[in-house]
Amino acid sequence: MCFELSILVNHYYLETFFPSSSSLSALRKNLQFLPLMSTGDHREDSTEEMCAKLPPLKWSRATFDGLIRNLRFPENLGVEYPEESQTAADAPAWYVTLFWDFFCAGNFRLPVTKFFLEILEYYKFHISQMHPIVMVRVRHFEFVCQAMNIEPTVSRFRVFHQMHCSRGFYSFVERASTKKILLNPPKSFHDWKQKFFFIKVGVIPMRMSFRGKEDVPTETIQTPVNENWYQDLKGVPSIAFP
Repeated sequence: MCFELSILVNHYYLETFFPSSSSLSALRKNLQFLPLMSTGDHREDSTEEMCAKLPPLKWSRATFDGLIRNLRFPENLGVEYPEESQTAADAPAWYVTLFWDFFCAGNFRLPVTKFFLEILEYYKFHISQMHPIVMVRVRHFEFVCQAMNIEPTVSRFRVFHQMHCSRGFYSFVERASTKKILLNPPKSFHDWKQKFFFIKVGVIPMRMSFRGKEDVPTETIQTPVNENWYQDLKGVPSIAFP
């Protein structure tokens, strides 16, 4: 059911901005999803706290239940609504924290795609350390590439984005030297650190570790203005799936 929902979500995006049949064909051909793993195949390596101080839970059980119902999560994912006093750093053993805005603003869906895992692998941060704008930018880049029949890769993503760290959470900022492909991104994510839930770690089929707080070096990347894939990419407004 989750796989079918992910396909429908991607079709919705493409039909909104790229209604041509070639765009849908590109999605069917190129979009790669990764299977969910059992919790016995993977264990979270939480070597340090995600953030020194995090605010406690602040969203209603009714809103949580509505999200889970709309996303059609199967019971074996073990989705848990946190206790009132818990923070995003309090995920139980064998569980990870996911934020509401990952799904409702960033269009994150399960199962995860190959490209999303490649982003986690390259930048080496834990999914629970991601600011929601990371999800917005990663998923938007993936959708636009697929719509234009371009393979989304980390090296191409880096052309447009520079990683940034603030208060233990990682985000991406746009490079001034490149054209904009994400138009009208969300301006803010109100109380996003307090709207979270726990889910079995196996939904992310790779070994994750928490990246330490550090100064992120600025990458110098030449803009490939003469390459076809760069010329073909165009700016598309941000959209949140229903």
